[in-house]
Order: sequence, then C-alpha cells, then structure tokens
Amino acid sequence: MRVKGGTVTRARRKRVMKLAKGYRGAKSRLFKTAKDQVMKSYVYAFRDRKVNKRKFRELWIARINAGARINGISYSKLMHGLKLANIDINRKMLADLAVNDPKAFTAIVDEAKKVLN
Repeated sequence: MRVKGGTVTRARRKRVMKLAKGYRGAKSRLFKTAKDQVMKSYVYAFRDRKVNKRKFRELWIARINAGARINGISYSKLMHGLKLANIDINRKMLADLAVNDPKAFTAIVDEAKKVLN
C-alpha cells in the first residue's frame, strides 16, 4: 500500500519557509535555497551567542580602562590593585559604575591605588 506524505512534507516546508521570511531573493521563495539559508542561520546564531559574550567583555574593559585613565591609572594596574585589595567586583559592574557613577568608581580606584603604593 502506498503512503502519501503530503501533509507532513507540506508542514515541514511551511515551517522552513516561515523561518526564511525576510531573506533576500530566492532564499525566501524557493524551498531548497531557503532550507540551506535557514541551516546557515542556525550556525551563525550558535556561533554568535559565543561571540556576543566576547564583545561585551571587550566593551566593559574599554569602559573601565577609560574611567581608570581619567583617574590616572592603567586598566591592568587597576585590576591588579583590586585583586590585592580583595575587592571582588566583576567587569560588568565596574563598567557600569565607570559610566553611570563616576564618584563611586573613583572611590574604588583610590582603594586600588592605596594598596598598590
């Protein structure tokens, strides 16, 4: 007996075409190219979830460095001073302080400088 897979096939293709909505040209219109692009998009998404974390860390370090140099110390010396002073604060919070609360950041920098001298 022959089994027709029309509904299953149509559902699968419909799902892929829905995911490919908004792609340019044939990638949003033809199933074969849409499927390839959707698979490639999943690869990009997987990779970029990791890249995103790297980029944020870069941004935080740049902000901390800028704030540290305003206070007359380099980033690496600041981080070393914080470690010696047993101040456990992550880079995300430090960057936030450097941007939004310069007085508090200056106080932390002064503690690090005190320990270094």
